[in-house]
Amino acid sequence: MFARSVAMFAFVLLPLGSAGAAEEPDLIFKRSTVFKWISPNDKLATYGLDDPEVEGVACHFTVPERGGFKGWLGLAEEVSDISLACRQIGPIRFKAKFEQGEDVFRARRSLFFKKMQIVRGCDEKRNVLVYMVYSDRIIEGSPKNSTSSVPIMPWGTNGDVAKCADFVEK
Repeated sequence: MFARSVAMFAFVLLPLGSAGAAEEPDLIFKRSTVFKWISPNDKLATYGLDDPEVEGVACHFTVPERGGFKGWLGLAEEVSDISLACRQIGPIRFKAKFEQGEDVFRARRSLFFKKMQIVRGCDEKRNVLVYMVYSDRIIEGSPKNSTSSVPIMPWGTNGDVAKCADFVEK
């Protein structure tokens, strides 16, 4: 029984990043939303990250961060209200094939069971990369989500346009 408990605890504490997932995002800025007298304020934090498998695409997302003593200690469960915007920022180059709904980034939203995920897909008919952010828990997820589309456009003078359908694993 003890060994099973230790194994489950170790499983829960494993890092959430996958091999293809992005490194830590860059903090762009934070704004306080709820003032607290003694402990840290509740905030909205905006982060930026580059898609690790698709060169030329960047995403920005805003997440609420709980203040108070629980938030300060990392014990508060964060809410699932996350916004997302992704854009083409240069010529798009695919580094490898990818699966529909593949993780781009994952982060914890509570001490144990809740995580936020940004995933990528390809709308082959329209040649558009589609990104979705959502949060889930081991037992029960949240229907709150946000979606952003990145139409693959020519960049620069050569006019070449990559086709995302050529890089989706089937």
